[in-house]
Amino acid sequence: MFPSVRILGFAIMASVVDAAPDDHWPQWRGPEANGVSPTATPPTSWSEESGIRWKVAMDSKGHASPVVWGERLFLSHAIGYGERLEPIPDTAPGAHDNLPVTQRHRFVVAAHDTGDGSELWRTTVHEALPHEGGHDTGSLASASPITDGETVWAHFGSQGLYALNTEDGSILWSRDFGRMDTKHAHGEGASPALWQKTLVVNWDHRGPSFIEALDATSGETLWRQERDEVTSWATPLIVEVEGRAQVVTSATQAIRGYDLQSGQLLWSATGLPNNVVASPVYSNGVLVTGASYDFQSMLAIDLPNAQGTLERDHPAILWRSNRLTPYVPSPLVLDDQLFYLRHLQNILTWRNARTGEELGGPFRLPGLRMIFASPVAADNKLYIFDRSGAALVMRLKPELEPLAFNRLDDQFSATPALVGDTIYLRGERFLYALGPEEGSQNSETSP
Repeated sequence: MFPSVRILGFAIMASVVDAAPDDHWPQWRGPEANGVSPTATPPTSWSEESGIRWKVAMDSKGHASPVVWGERLFLSHAIGYGERLEPIPDTAPGAHDNLPVTQRHRFVVAAHDTGDGSELWRTTVHEALPHEGGHDTGSLASASPITDGETVWAHFGSQGLYALNTEDGSILWSRDFGRMDTKHAHGEGASPALWQKTLVVNWDHRGPSFIEALDATSGETLWRQERDEVTSWATPLIVEVEGRAQVVTSATQAIRGYDLQSGQLLWSATGLPNNVVASPVYSNGVLVTGASYDFQSMLAIDLPNAQGTLERDHPAILWRSNRLTPYVPSPLVLDDQLFYLRHLQNILTWRNARTGEELGGPFRLPGLRMIFASPVAADNKLYIFDRSGAALVMRLKPELEPLAFNRLDDQFSATPALVGDTIYLRGERFLYALGPEEGSQNSETSP
């Protein structure tokens, strides 16, 4: 029997000899689903000439973030193969700036050794001709995997959900939810969420939308709730509020909280625009979520007091903002401090999560350009990576101030993982481990 270890936003089964889940990065936003590692001590400076422990060439363009458990790192890939076809354009209403479908793809899950980057196993879970090419800045493998150390779950949307053994990559079970038709055919991206042995998938698209909870061990449906929703890309967030686990979804028609055990809708609130991409964060009873596609909106909700329909003047709505709100990068919350970026831009806002008070700034971040990766933090440092290969490291306390500006010869859309003294970073071309170089190698080996 394994003791249950419950932490904010993520609950897992940890073995007696490995009972520190905070030492891992098991899901897209880290052990506490807020962008923060409580234990990591990552580096401050690096370049192509120094500070790279290892560097492995990637054979796919994937924006799925790496997840790490112990000595294993897991990645999802979508890899084109075979004869190139006549380009098949996306025909969804409003489709623009998309890549046409030109090849069949293999949908792959791989494990790497965190010590040297070598690939331990690679499993092709599905092969198909995608029905959408997606936005030209996106990828066909944008949902990040999630792991508890024994199983890794990888979600490829229309291409299926898969549970694999972390030791050898064997497929334990799979589920097919059908075809997802995204708004503007811009692609799929919401990652699954895990709480103990319950896995949650949110399926918002142009067809019938739903949220489903599954038994993480067998893949069997525990409950499903239909949703009156358009496409959203936000990953569900599971939190415990006064002893009761609930799953929160951020979307256009409503932000909603569901009872994790039964699927019962507990509360809902409106106020977000179309194209909700950024995922919500939670700390000390306060949920914060926002978006900025066709108008700017952010709100904070006191979850212990959230019940039923939360009208605009409901006391559970702690504050609202209509300026400088995020689009693709999700917010980060550390205790009561909230950090988020304006749209895709290099403007950082710093607030008290409960009161909404601005604690400084806003700050324009020099050297950064378009930002897709969500900010991460550890060891009193904030890390922000952009799509030009640049990264800004900032000290958090006592004052927010820049520490280092770094650049690598790659582009970064995936959110990094912070574990121990290392940053695991997926680029368009390479997978990096940034950290102390003692006994290291800087090999550009192919997987």
